[in-house]
Amino acid sequence: MSGKLYGVGLGPGDPSLMTVRAVEVIAAADVVAYHSARHGRSIARSIAERHLRADHIEERLVYPVTTEATDHPGGYRGAIDDFYAEAAARLAAHLDAGRTVAVLAEGDPMFYGSYMHMHKRLADRYETEVIPGVTSVSAAAARLGTPLAEGEEVLTILPGTLPEEELTARLAATDTAVVMKLGRTFPKVRRALEDSGRLARTRYVERATMAGERLAGLADVEPESVPYFSVAVLPSQVGAEPPEPAPGAVGEVLVVGTGPAGPLWLTPETRGALAGADDLVGYTTYLDRVPVRAGQHRHGTDNRVEAERAEFALGLALRGRRVAVVSGGDPGVFAMATAVLEAASAPEYAGVPVRVLPGVTAANAAAARAGAPLGHDYATISLSDRLKPWEVIAGRLRAAAAADLVLALYNPGSRSRTWQVGRAKELLLEHRSPETPVVVARDVGGAGERVRIVRLDELDPGEVDMRTILLVGSSQTRVVRRGDGEEVVWTPRRYPEE
Repeated sequence: MSGKLYGVGLGPGDPSLMTVRAVEVIAAADVVAYHSARHGRSIARSIAERHLRADHIEERLVYPVTTEATDHPGGYRGAIDDFYAEAAARLAAHLDAGRTVAVLAEGDPMFYGSYMHMHKRLADRYETEVIPGVTSVSAAAARLGTPLAEGEEVLTILPGTLPEEELTARLAATDTAVVMKLGRTFPKVRRALEDSGRLARTRYVERATMAGERLAGLADVEPESVPYFSVAVLPSQVGAEPPEPAPGAVGEVLVVGTGPAGPLWLTPETRGALAGADDLVGYTTYLDRVPVRAGQHRHGTDNRVEAERAEFALGLALRGRRVAVVSGGDPGVFAMATAVLEAASAPEYAGVPVRVLPGVTAANAAAARAGAPLGHDYATISLSDRLKPWEVIAGRLRAAAAADLVLALYNPGSRSRTWQVGRAKELLLEHRSPETPVVVARDVGGAGERVRIVRLDELDPGEVDMRTILLVGSSQTRVVRRGDGEEVVWTPRRYPEE
């Protein structure tokens, strides 16, 4: 009869934080296995040492490499894979002999632990039990004495071995975070925290609950002093007010595109900008798409006061605030970027940094839902005559239609503007075939999303409102019904030769 395999979580380092179940399993085991580097010392063994018996069979699983180079033909990955296979075979021999095997693991066995590599190779063949342990993340938060995450805050746990840009993006986009596996990665992690605007609030915890424990602000830690067993902790921000700007300091204004709908359409850059801002300024409908964050101030306005909104944001930045002006879609496409940059051109705001962060615009979102109607040259035109005369709009429609461009028509209609779509249809039919495909896309990404493909001559202006965008095909645009019955529309990239 085969023995039983246990993955035993030992907690973060203090032997008194081992669970009762972990102690019971070690006491009853025939074989105690643990990983170590080639120097032979094992932190896992040292934690459990007081519970080891003289008659325990000890299996020391020694890594062939850690961070150094190897001459293995498969490189580092090949050497490690061979090691795991050999270690699993050694444990399997004990299990086949009917012995109970306890594999020791610092923290929790299934959380960035070495045990999981044995588990994946053996659990399908032998009876197995995993004993959870207190993780280094929980221990670090406890030692800092500050909440790690509260309410609806999102906690992100990251290995410091990730590429720097990936670290920066993920740190910028989350509410709270823990970065593990520091050591040699510390300089990169520190830069990522600084670039994401999170460095000032991040704490450093070294060897939590163990001898030599150290707590500090991460910005104050010297890179050469950082061991592998350390973590960076960005704790909960609930109740935390933004730090007071230095006297005379100027903040910045970020004009942020949120895409056509909710969080799925945010880029990592815009998500980070929204998370890291002191103040959010925007049309209330767009502000409602952004999660409420502790310590952040929100300033919602009506949709028709763009200039006032822009000046208000710039005024906050003059007081040292980091301001995100929230715009739907892409802020540079019939949206807030122009208003902010126009206001920022005034002499009193000349010293305020302004950055525009792109977002997914409605034309691209609707095109993706329908297929690829914007696959060739296209023109983008707003049908709103609130800021420009209809004669200008009509002239541009005729010119773009005569040039055989696909058209993306924004702001096609509203409660107070009901005739423009009908007139635009008449103008386009002067240059386009009645069969020309038109994508009628409403509320893309939202709860009321509806995307249809109709003929130009069958376009019904009564179905069009401000939440609708129209994509009018060129002479080359095609509609195909695929095997599942779905219609897709696309415009070839190759134009026919004369």
